[in-house]
Amino acid sequence: MLALVHRPLGDHMARVFTSPRHLRVERVGYRVMRVDPDADQRWSTYLLSLLGFSLASVLVLYGLARLQGVLPLAVGAEGMDPATAWNTAVSFVTNTNWQSYSGEVAAGHLLQAAGLAVQNFVSAAVGLAVAVALVRGFARSDADGRIGNFWSDLVRGVVRILLPLAFVFALVLVAGGVIQNLSGHVDVTTLAGGTQQALGGPVASQEAIKELGTNGGGFFNANSAHPLENPTPFTNLLEVFLLLVIPFSLPRTFGVMVGDVRQGRAILVTMASLWAGMLALLTWAEVSGPGTVAQAAGAALEGKELRFGPAASALFAASTTATSTGAVNAMHDSLTAPGGAVAMVNMMLGEVAPGGVGAGLAGMLVLAVVAVFLAGLMVGRTPEYLGKKIGRHEITAVALYVLTMPAIVLVGAALAIALPAGQAGIQEAGPHGLSEVLYALTSAGNNNGSAFAGLTVATPFYNTLLGVVMLVGRFVPIALVLALAGRLASQRAVPPGAGTLPTRGPLFVGLLLAVVVVVTALTFVPVLSLGPVAESLS
Repeated sequence: MLALVHRPLGDHMARVFTSPRHLRVERVGYRVMRVDPDADQRWSTYLLSLLGFSLASVLVLYGLARLQGVLPLAVGAEGMDPATAWNTAVSFVTNTNWQSYSGEVAAGHLLQAAGLAVQNFVSAAVGLAVAVALVRGFARSDADGRIGNFWSDLVRGVVRILLPLAFVFALVLVAGGVIQNLSGHVDVTTLAGGTQQALGGPVASQEAIKELGTNGGGFFNANSAHPLENPTPFTNLLEVFLLLVIPFSLPRTFGVMVGDVRQGRAILVTMASLWAGMLALLTWAEVSGPGTVAQAAGAALEGKELRFGPAASALFAASTTATSTGAVNAMHDSLTAPGGAVAMVNMMLGEVAPGGVGAGLAGMLVLAVVAVFLAGLMVGRTPEYLGKKIGRHEITAVALYVLTMPAIVLVGAALAIALPAGQAGIQEAGPHGLSEVLYALTSAGNNNGSAFAGLTVATPFYNTLLGVVMLVGRFVPIALVLALAGRLASQRAVPPGAGTLPTRGPLFVGLLLAVVVVVTALTFVPVLSLGPVAESLS
């Protein structure tokens, strides 16, 4: 399915962001916002527009969360406390969708639909806009370093890509058994003859964009393991397809926009190789690795839904952590020790295999710059990528981008382990307790949102710490990517020479794979050795 839609969807997204036409509904939106969609922006103006929009989004979502008890369609949910409202607002605006609350208890239908689902659309569109701005940096030669218009990119991403796809697949999910209504709690009869209360709600419409926009926040606390949110093996595979389809199609968009589809193909092969390798490791860990019970069940079944089984659960876990989705159809805290390590490493790679909507492509292109820079050092030439020279300013932005995520993850984990307020949330002693903390900070720092749920995070300490980590993990890399885009756009492209590294063949793919793996290994191997590796050996 991914192979079938790769070319048409990738080409469509390229047309969306290069077309000079504005749809009528888009023009209405521009008039309401009072912006000129045809005004090309420098990277600094583009960034300020993005930050202003995101700040307004945080404030609106925080207000909805605090006031939902007095708003319509609350279905019994009260206003969130300040720390939880802060964490939730930051989480959904940063495309993390980390949840320190139980969805069916703490969030009413209005907050879910008008607050969280809306952010699922626009936060994904922000990621798309950033990736497209970086691609324009490679494709353009503009003396002022103009990289497009944020408002136009945002609106087009929502109106022409996310909304149509989400609408169609929401209907498919309804046909597959996902609920879609505005009901409150209703009594249902169980198979044992008892009664149980179940909450209705607009689930299918939120589930579609939750996966399509690599968001991940579940309507129910059990997320995509819940039978009203993901009822059958068919809907399970469909949700995996949705969370992978845009990230795996964006390399085609990149190739089309820079005028060389083979460049996009090299990025795609790199992403797919990493994803397939991590999927194989995680499937092995859950089906026959250490911690499985071969004699009894043939796999590690704790924390997994029998209607999916260990293999489909491993597929979902590998895909959701390889993207920045964070949706789960199994309890990641119950993964085997090596399985949990693979899920964690997936995020530690920077979520570039294939990564979140927009964020994955941008991250992989940044690492491609690192690869050509290293190759240039080896042969003593000024490195260049797609005709743009990589000088001191460019590599400084790239180096800061690469260092930001590990710094906030490791410093945040150290604070959580060292301070009494952080220690109070750790339920497990020894290496697994460290893994729970490390997973939470890795998930927040990479804007993923999944969790080793054994850690108690519904506290002011973790709500505040993880909120700060999510903000830094989202907007500092975005600022550096846009700065890099502006620098690249201001350069005049130079033709390739005899010493130029070819960046569309197997040699470059191998070099890029090595850069992704080595950067992660050098950074996180020590702390992984103390956590999941020590647990596996025990």
